Order: sequence, then C-alpha cells, then structure tokens
Amino acid sequence: MKSSLRRAVGTVAAGAAAVGMVALMGAGAVADSASRPRFPMPEPYGTTFQKDPQHDFSKRIRPRHDGILRGWVYAYDAKEHTAEYAPIKWVKRTKAFVAPGEYDVMRYSSRVSPKAVLYSARDCDSTKVTVDSRGLGTKKCGKSALLAHLRAGERPAMITVYRGEIVKIQEIYERR
Repeated sequence: MKSSLRRAVGTVAAGAAAVGMVALMGAGAVADSASRPRFPMPEPYGTTFQKDPQHDFSKRIRPRHDGILRGWVYAYDAKEHTAEYAPIKWVKRTKAFVAPGEYDVMRYSSRVSPKAVLYSARDCDSTKVTVDSRGLGTKKCGKSALLAHLRAGERPAMITVYRGEIVKIQEIYERR
C-alpha cells in the first residue's frame, strides 16, 4: 500500500514539475518578446531612404542599430544564418520600391534570430492578400515561409533589428 502511494505521489509530483517547466518556458518566450522595446514604425510607403546617423558605412558591412528599417533582403547565407539587407523607398511615379544605387554603400548584415517571425502580406503561400490598412502583412508564417522570403530577395518589408539580430520581418504589400 505504501509503495503504491509513493508511486502515485511521485507521478503527481513529476506531472506538476512538467507543467511547471512548460509554464516557465512559455513565460520565457512571452518575457523575451515583451522585453523587446517597441520601436517607432516608419511610413511603409515612405519616399525617402531612412537615415542612419549611428551607422558608419565606410567600415565593413555590419548590423543596423536597433529599430525598424523599411528595406529588403538582398542575400541570405543559410550556413551562417545571416542576411544582407538595404533600405528602400517608394517611387510614386513608377509605383515601385527602389533601393539605393549600385555604388551607394547603404547596406547592412545581421544574423537572423532563431526566434525571428515573418508576417506575410500574401497569406504565407501567395494565395490571398493579408494586410492591414497600411499595407503591412498580418499573417504570421512558419519558418519555411520565413526562409523562402529571405532566399527570394528584394521583397519590400519592415525589418526589425534588436541587439544586432533580425527578429521580425513584416512584408509590405506592393500596390500597383
């Protein structure tokens, strides 16, 4: 009788410990995103390149300071988990986004966080448009869609950098 009681108590204790660990892990994820500051959102269809006075473009390519950049990814290195990206602006006359000229050195390179998320403007699989009133993607996608976005290159997005890592990409719908 005592041994079955011990087993029952041990099973309940193990179950409670497992529930406690799951709760802590969930709280850690919430705390991680909650601890990230809210950065000001630039205008999605801004007609000038965003200035970055904190960045010295004459030195090697490196991460952008913390914040949100209207830009697009040029290249993604899956082995190093790094993305090279640049600011973009909306040209009203052509109704398209453009990056700085070929010889302009306004480029950044950041590691992509393992916790990075993509909010798609095209329902993660390009079947329907999923945007808010400002033209920003609202559909949260999985890692495969994030990797597809990074590999595709030159897709307009709001790129959030925190502590030198890309933590969020929110696509901008290209209205034509």
